[in-house]
Amino acid sequence: MTKPGSPLWRFGAAAVALTFAVVGCGSNAGNGAAPVPPGPHNAHAGQPPASTQPLRAGERFVDLEMAEAYTPAPPEGGGTDEYRCQVVDPGLTEAAFLTGTQVTPENVAIAHHAIVYAVPPGGAAAVREQDAKTPGLGWQCFGGTGVEGAEVEEGDAAWVDTWAPGAAETLFTQDVGFKLEPGSLIVLQLHYNLLATDGKPAGSDRSAVRLRLTEGTPQTRELDTLPLDAPTDLPCAPDESGPLCDRAASIADVTKRFGREVGATADEQLEECGQSAPKPGDTQTCDHEVEEPMTLFAGFGHMHLLGRAIRVELNPGTPTAEVVLDVPQFDFDNQRLVKLPEPVEIGPGDTLRVTCTHDAGLRKRLPQLSKLPPRYVVWGDGTSDEMCAGIMTVSPRKS
Repeated sequence: MTKPGSPLWRFGAAAVALTFAVVGCGSNAGNGAAPVPPGPHNAHAGQPPASTQPLRAGERFVDLEMAEAYTPAPPEGGGTDEYRCQVVDPGLTEAAFLTGTQVTPENVAIAHHAIVYAVPPGGAAAVREQDAKTPGLGWQCFGGTGVEGAEVEEGDAAWVDTWAPGAAETLFTQDVGFKLEPGSLIVLQLHYNLLATDGKPAGSDRSAVRLRLTEGTPQTRELDTLPLDAPTDLPCAPDESGPLCDRAASIADVTKRFGREVGATADEQLEECGQSAPKPGDTQTCDHEVEEPMTLFAGFGHMHLLGRAIRVELNPGTPTAEVVLDVPQFDFDNQRLVKLPEPVEIGPGDTLRVTCTHDAGLRKRLPQLSKLPPRYVVWGDGTSDEMCAGIMTVSPRKS
């Protein structure tokens, strides 16, 4: 049952259906590879940047870069990776549609991958406050912006692009895009990998992002992101033990690190998914009832470092069942957008089921996690926490 406040409940019908094409959404053409134990993940530094497609009628490029160069450093407690969010302002005075993005890192030796978020004016103040109160340029983040009021999972921001070295521009058809109102901001999340220098600083980076914008026409149609969440209840592996292997203790730890709202998510998800009690295990699932008519066009799965596979199914267990997103080998460093072969119309009476599989055994094999104490993993924003979200690219449509 969809609850008030859940992503599907918040999503209203406002526009008509659309079609789009995605060009070069990731560095690999096929499904992401399985998580790679020790090593700089895909070790894809050094690939040349892909060329940008020519402008089409009515479009313009807006080139933005970080406010200044930043020298990444691993987080306290060890590790070789830093996830840093930077805010860049497109300076819009009139509404525009984002029809393409291209990330260009300055230091490809350490820039491992990036995510581009669009934050509407309502979340801009929170983003600027986070930036201002954090020492240095930007702030540490993982999996999302890390800013209350500007998170994709809460419907307050849009995840519009991912990048890895060699990736081409993400390009939509000309009459489709993410609408950016005046005052909107772009948050650029950079994953810096310092494994080659054993976690020591390895020079600075001043990455840039090119936005392809158009003013649009009455026929231009708006995209949005629809997150479909499921609980994470991953117990410690049989050969692990420790105080955080207790679910309640782990939730208390998440609450201490990220606040009550994040700490309460694990139990709230159970209620939203109609589950009376947690079911500890590698695989979790949740059914979301569709309450408004909309069209599905693409999607990507989002988990953290222990993620193995994610799937989104439409009307499972019925004659009309259809898999609309299938990532059988999840790779955190290649969370690419997957275009559906054909748009899928959905509406009231339909169900979307998201299923995620995690692997606690990866904890000992990944440099970012191997020195951390074992834990019962629940939903959280940190590197050692997890998520399960099938984030769909959709357009609401009129009944």
